[in-house]
Amino acid sequence: MAEGLMKQRHGHSIYVQSAGVHNDLEIDGFAIAVCGELGVELSRHRTRSFEEMREWGDDLEQFDLIVALSPASQRVAMELGRHAHIDVEYWPIMDPTGLGAHREEKLASYRQTRDQIAERLKARFG
Repeated sequence: MAEGLMKQRHGHSIYVQSAGVHNDLEIDGFAIAVCGELGVELSRHRTRSFEEMREWGDDLEQFDLIVALSPASQRVAMELGRHAHIDVEYWPIMDPTGLGAHREEKLASYRQTRDQIAERLKARFG
C-alpha cells in the first residue's frame, strides 16, 4: 500500500521501492480493494524482500531512506542502514491482517491502515 500511495502522490519525482522481511507471492486482496478506492492500482504489484531486491540488482546503498512499517522490517532495515549508512524511520502502522470477522470489518481495518500510511506520507514528504 505504501509504495502505491507514494507513487500516486509523487509519481517519478521520488524513487520508491517497497520491500519487506519476506516476500509474499500475492498482494492481499483487501489491500488491493481499499487502494483501488483511491485510484491506486495494486493488482499487478508483487511484494519483494530486501534480499530479493539485492538479487535483482538494486543497490540498497543508493537509497537515502528506509521507512519500516513493522518491528521486523525495522530490525532488518537497521542492520542494512548500519552498514550502508541509510537513514531508517519506523512508522508504527497498524497491521490489518487478521482483524475483523466479516468482510466489511476487514475492509474497515485495511482502510484505517491505508489512511494511516497516507497521513504519514503526506506529513513526511508533502
